[in-house]
Amino acid sequence: MKEKKRGFILIMTAPSGGGKGVLSRHLMETMDGIRFSVSTTTRAKRPGEVEGVHYYFVGKETFAEMIREQAFVEWAEVFGNFYGTSRRALLDHLEAGQDVILDIDWQGARQVRAQMPGDVVQVAIIPPSREALQRRLVLRGQDALEVIEKRMALAEVELSHWEEADYGVINDRLELACGDVEAIVRAERLKRARMAERIKQVVGSF
Repeated sequence: MKEKKRGFILIMTAPSGGGKGVLSRHLMETMDGIRFSVSTTTRAKRPGEVEGVHYYFVGKETFAEMIREQAFVEWAEVFGNFYGTSRRALLDHLEAGQDVILDIDWQGARQVRAQMPGDVVQVAIIPPSREALQRRLVLRGQDALEVIEKRMALAEVELSHWEEADYGVINDRLELACGDVEAIVRAERLKRARMAERIKQVVGSF
């Protein structure tokens, strides 16, 4: 009987506009056994967003109750809204052998690493320059100028923690960055600790 390999948590930290959303979608479209963790949030639903696909949308009172119940493996407040990752859903995916992408910042990454250190692979996604990042935020047309200014200030803080990651990818050319994150996933799946049970079965048959 084939042993089911435990999945791992892939955290791609990046400033807003850094490209982690595009890279996450690329991995899920091109690689088997990897999925995106759906966070719970108190922010308002944006046009086109679907409950349970993009986020689970709840009120602040419900979110506070979930914090008290320790339902989140990490949570944070961003621009007055709260975001959290379900502990139970995350563990269910890992135990089913699925690799799970978390879209969280450096503070959230620290929280998850502290609780699940052996399950986390962290990748810092770095924009090629400050100017390039600001241009991306303007061109996507989602935020007012004052919000973009706040995001740029947060980008400096986010990027100052890049050394906490296991890998670093400079997202200058998208096709190269996509190849880089694919290579990271493949390498992590072949780590000795993750392959141990399968290899023991093979070696034991000799």
